[in-house]
Amino acid sequence: MRRSISLRSAVAAIVAVGGLALIQPASAGTLTGPLTGAPVAGSAGSQARTAPGDRQAAFAEAAEAYDVPEDILLGVSYLQSRWDANAGLPSTSGGFGPMHLTDVAALPRTPQHHTGPDEDPRGDDARAARHPVETAAPAKIPASLRTLERAAELTGESRERLREDDAANIRGGAALLADYQRQLGAPLGGDPAAWYGAVARYSGASDESAAKAFADEVYATIRSGADRVTGDGHHVRLRAVPDLRPLERWLHRLGLRKAGGNGVECPPTISCEWIPAPYAEFGAGDYGNHDLSDRPSNQKIDYIVIHDTETLYEPTLRLVQDPTYVSWHYTLRSQDGHIAQHVKTKDVAWHAGNWYVNSKSIGLEHEGFLAQGGAWYTEAMYRTSAKLVRYLAQRHRVPLDRAHILGHDNVPGTLPSTVSGMHEDPGPFWDWAHYFELLGKPLRSTGGQKSGSVMILPDYDTHRPYYYGCDSANPSAACPPHGSSSVWLRTEPREDAPLVKDIGKHPTGESLYSVYDHSARAATGQRYAVADRRGDWTAIWYLGQKAWFHNPADHPTAVPSPGLVVTPRPGLTSVPVYGRAYPEPEAYPADVPVQAITPLQYTFSAGERYTLGQAAESEYYRAVTFDTSQHRMVRGKLRYYQIQFGHRVMFVKADDVKVSLS
Repeated sequence: MRRSISLRSAVAAIVAVGGLALIQPASAGTLTGPLTGAPVAGSAGSQARTAPGDRQAAFAEAAEAYDVPEDILLGVSYLQSRWDANAGLPSTSGGFGPMHLTDVAALPRTPQHHTGPDEDPRGDDARAARHPVETAAPAKIPASLRTLERAAELTGESRERLREDDAANIRGGAALLADYQRQLGAPLGGDPAAWYGAVARYSGASDESAAKAFADEVYATIRSGADRVTGDGHHVRLRAVPDLRPLERWLHRLGLRKAGGNGVECPPTISCEWIPAPYAEFGAGDYGNHDLSDRPSNQKIDYIVIHDTETLYEPTLRLVQDPTYVSWHYTLRSQDGHIAQHVKTKDVAWHAGNWYVNSKSIGLEHEGFLAQGGAWYTEAMYRTSAKLVRYLAQRHRVPLDRAHILGHDNVPGTLPSTVSGMHEDPGPFWDWAHYFELLGKPLRSTGGQKSGSVMILPDYDTHRPYYYGCDSANPSAACPPHGSSSVWLRTEPREDAPLVKDIGKHPTGESLYSVYDHSARAATGQRYAVADRRGDWTAIWYLGQKAWFHNPADHPTAVPSPGLVVTPRPGLTSVPVYGRAYPEPEAYPADVPVQAITPLQYTFSAGERYTLGQAAESEYYRAVTFDTSQHRMVRGKLRYYQIQFGHRVMFVKADDVKVSLS
């Protein structure tokens, strides 16, 4: 258990990485404070950042120096980092800076899948629990995870400077692109259309479809143009070149493998391959690692669940190919957004730790780490993930909102005993607002200031709350300041008030400021009923209590979002909440054991209100044998409502509550 510590403004390094001596030392700079955003003194030897506005010039200078079209350099960088430097922190695949130069030294030493020792990923107490196995590190580090090393050779810059100095990093990326172009025998400079092969090579992909999909997305970005202010205040613009069409004739010279399709369920504009999870028996009536089904014919798909892997891509693939353990439907690779599908969407994967959710969901694992080993997700992965989710949501009629597009950290425990062991990924650094923009459903205010419910929506780049626990070597150290999708919830409307408690997560203790503890956090896109307002503070109903968060009008962290809310039916002082919507006992046929309807440990009392996410039919899919002819679907007359009760969604019986408009 990680202990709670007092707030601090010290910035702890997320990883310690080696490098060559500095060639061009820079003066000390400033870093952003973890709570207020105010500058704090830079540490000794910290590298200066280019001033706001200078990053555009850095791209122009690097493009000229290495004879790379500026549009190409800007387009590649946008698809990797959206031109952000990310405060010198590595991505989830060890990439640094605007050009995502990868350094194997920044990767975790002991990669491990995120499933905890106390959780059964199936989440079905009708069967014996499954527990995780350790996964080994990849035997060979691919060249795609060592591009910073090559950039140092090409530019003469130190590795440290390429990691920490934005302009040097951009020069390193330009040098790599020029090197790739020369290796292909293609001309430098000139027409951006002739750089298609070099752009595809920059993806780091070993398979042709992934390299091509990455290059296609870069060229699509150049055609449409882009304009944004980065998280550290640099205004960068990529002019639109609507008629640009790439010349693909150098692509075949890359010698990339052809990835297998086998009927993958993906849109044609992204790179997907079929790497199946096994459906196999292994003795004593046991089997794995998923259940065959016939969704949506026998059961509607209501959820798409976003995970991160907490290990690298290759170990993740090895894990899902082990029949004795967990499964999920898709894995997404960080560096280029390539996707492997493992389980057909009609079948039930074991991924969420809640059988009711598993049987009604599709699970996506994103290569990455909630905190350790990386602090940001690549734009390439965000984009392919959004394209896949949009495709799946349209195909299965899943609404694109935060009641249906869940993080693993939003999935409820099934019983009081399982609540504390449920997952925290993808964590507070997943940019939900940007993700929903890519989904084509941007999150925005839909009501007046006096609305009875709000949607959490801080400005990701400038909202940098304090967390600790990002450095496994020093778990009590403060995390480096970083944009976040979550807001802290307090017992009173003041900054020094204690965090609200979660009696399920911490039955006898306090909520923690740990990056792994969501007990007192609300996340972007989640909607809550307003309980009170006082000056710059707003209170919401959260786990049976008033929870306050700072929400000033000139820099809001939530926006009005009216909608349906539920309250206890008149005459009831409280109603139970549940982690699954199982049928009434009378609905079960004689040959299917009745599943208990067990309330969780929380209280939903009269006077409280919670937002309604969807009406939920009572269902139980019994699948405990390898023989699919023995699988049964049980549907009841009992109806439930899904509500936003805390950080996780939960369920109440429809007969226990009344519904009204907030």
